[in-house]
Amino acid sequence: MNGSGPTLLLERDAALPLIYAGVSARVGASEDPRGLEGLTRLAGRLMRRTAGGQDADTIDARIDRMGASLGLDAGHGSVSLSGLVLERSLDDFMRLLDETLTSPGLAEDELERLRRETTAELTEILDNDQQLAQRWFLRSVFGDHPYGRTVVGTPSSLAAIGIEQVRACIAREYRKETVVFAFAGAVDTDRAQRAAHALWEKLPAGGAGLAPLEDPVAGGGRRLWFVDKPERTQTQILIGGIGTHPKDPDHFALLVANTVFGGTFTARLTQEVRAKRGWSYGAYSSLGYDRRRQAFSMWTFPKAEDAARCIELELAMLTDWWQKGILEEELAWAKRYLIQSQAFSRDTAAKRVGLRLDEVLNDLPHGLHDEFASRIAKVTLEEANLAIRSRISLENLAIVVVGTHGVIGEDVRRAVPNLSAERVVAFDAD
Repeated sequence: MNGSGPTLLLERDAALPLIYAGVSARVGASEDPRGLEGLTRLAGRLMRRTAGGQDADTIDARIDRMGASLGLDAGHGSVSLSGLVLERSLDDFMRLLDETLTSPGLAEDELERLRRETTAELTEILDNDQQLAQRWFLRSVFGDHPYGRTVVGTPSSLAAIGIEQVRACIAREYRKETVVFAFAGAVDTDRAQRAAHALWEKLPAGGAGLAPLEDPVAGGGRRLWFVDKPERTQTQILIGGIGTHPKDPDHFALLVANTVFGGTFTARLTQEVRAKRGWSYGAYSSLGYDRRRQAFSMWTFPKAEDAARCIELELAMLTDWWQKGILEEELAWAKRYLIQSQAFSRDTAAKRVGLRLDEVLNDLPHGLHDEFASRIAKVTLEEANLAIRSRISLENLAIVVVGTHGVIGEDVRRAVPNLSAERVVAFDAD
């Protein structure tokens, strides 16, 4: 349903009296103004906690009485409010969503409480080396592009967010043109359409529409960012650069090639790093995407004394993969693995509607997930190996290490040939 009505996605399955219901906006944290990072997430959480001018405890009690859940998911390209509800309580659930989007109280005291909670989350991130590595990796790869900025915010950006900024964010994101409704489970088409339309017609129309988001651009050579944290006996290492997007004609070919390289527990990276040398329990490579290309990354977490050798090995393996590609038998195995594992991404109505929602929110070709198996099956060895050389750069790489610089910094620097830039940052830097 669209054009004169809301965009609505539905997957019916009446086996259980449960309904997944949600509303998403095709605008996200990439639109947060500079200096106000975290605005989209904070605004969504404040709406959730002040729906209809009520307090958070009252709202949570209402959700409990429905036998429901309601959560917020904020990303660079979208923000979603969704949850599970008993079939008999769908009308009550949609009234709550209505109050959340159209009449949130946006109380100052609740905003301050959320600021404190989010600041506490940032403090917890400082204790999580993996999240620290991810944060600085995205900054290194994407630079000034919105994908390099945090969705959660920083202490200074959170302090700058007031009620007026929250109101402006809500007005920008939740409009007739930007929202998408999704339902799955024990709900039929008529009921889903009525529920979506009743809320959709209360939303404002017009506005600036979807802002164009430029593709990130690779550059900068090989850059080492060492996140200096005292007394680290283990490191977190991320290596990579700009990846791919499902709109790219060679996306599925690169997905197959990456599955061979580091996409599973039995792939090349894990075998060399973990099975043969015991340097890291896991060693993986991944391809992310959003509305535009996200990052290709290799992730390991060796002991400090093994970090430099692990980086050397990973860079050598990346070069070998780029130069020589994958083998025919590896291609066949990866295609079987991807096709067979796809069944687990579609085995419930909620997962199926989630895949359709993914297509809408991330600007993917319609029906892409339905065609996944057939597209994977068509990938040839030549296409897979060409995709590696076309999409993966050996020159423009970000290498991010979380560890103790005074102990392993020099060894790590020497492990990266052709280094163009080096930066040491304190783990608690904003």
